[in-house]
Amino acid sequence: MTSSSPIAIIDSGLGGLTVARAIRMALPAESIIYFGDTARLPYGTKTAGTVSRFVSQIIEYLRRFDPKHVVIACNTATALSLPVLRERFPDLPISGVIDPGSKAAVIAAGRKVTPVIGVIATEATVKSQAYERAIHSRRRHARLIMRPAPLLVPIIEEGRRPQDPLVQLALRQYIEPLMKRGLDVLVLGCTHYPILKDQIIELVGPAVAVIDSAEQCADDVARRLAEANMVRGEEEGSGEMKCFVTDDPGKFAKLATRFLGVPVKQPHWVPADELYEPTGTIDEIET
Repeated sequence: MTSSSPIAIIDSGLGGLTVARAIRMALPAESIIYFGDTARLPYGTKTAGTVSRFVSQIIEYLRRFDPKHVVIACNTATALSLPVLRERFPDLPISGVIDPGSKAAVIAAGRKVTPVIGVIATEATVKSQAYERAIHSRRRHARLIMRPAPLLVPIIEEGRRPQDPLVQLALRQYIEPLMKRGLDVLVLGCTHYPILKDQIIELVGPAVAVIDSAEQCADDVARRLAEANMVRGEEEGSGEMKCFVTDDPGKFAKLATRFLGVPVKQPHWVPADELYEPTGTIDEIET
């Protein structure tokens, strides 16, 4: 790998595109390979072993592109599989979204003796206790309130707009109970949720710091690449982005614009069966 090698971003579907968008803003010269495992989502209802196997298969598939860094742009996959992935692929720099978001939450909590930090996430992320470990390793006396928000991902992937009454009702259902417990910081513990960040900020009010895990992840990737002297030079121009999905590329392309803020090319379809025994060359993929 070299500084011109791409950054690989992996997610169960569309949510990781918020990470891709943040990375493109922070590092516009970088090329990105995005892989959405749309045939096997959601990851949030699956076991750690299953998620680790799925993501390992995707990494094996993407190795043909010689990525210089792999981002697990899914809170569930980060929580359930990151240590396993780093052990299995010791030659690849791999990072996730939970540690950067947790660090930012602790900073945002300020000097309050016992800050109340809320996290909304998938069922699997909540059960993993990954946020508790990451936050309490930095702030022992923080009071954490974990809240699964299972309706938000399907609502967002349906393409419903933030002003939709169903969206507003779901946000109030999940967030208002946290507000009643004296919330100081709210972590958006799923990369889909930044799509609704403006509405969430409006709901919690100015006294509560809202942490966007996608933005924090992008800052973390920029720092890691700089430390490794692997940042692509701006003189090389703006980097390109290629997307891969395991199902329904048409739907992905239609909804991806909302996550990225710009139109995307039709993604390449990778049948899930192909991930079990990766075949093909880069030339075959690009044609």
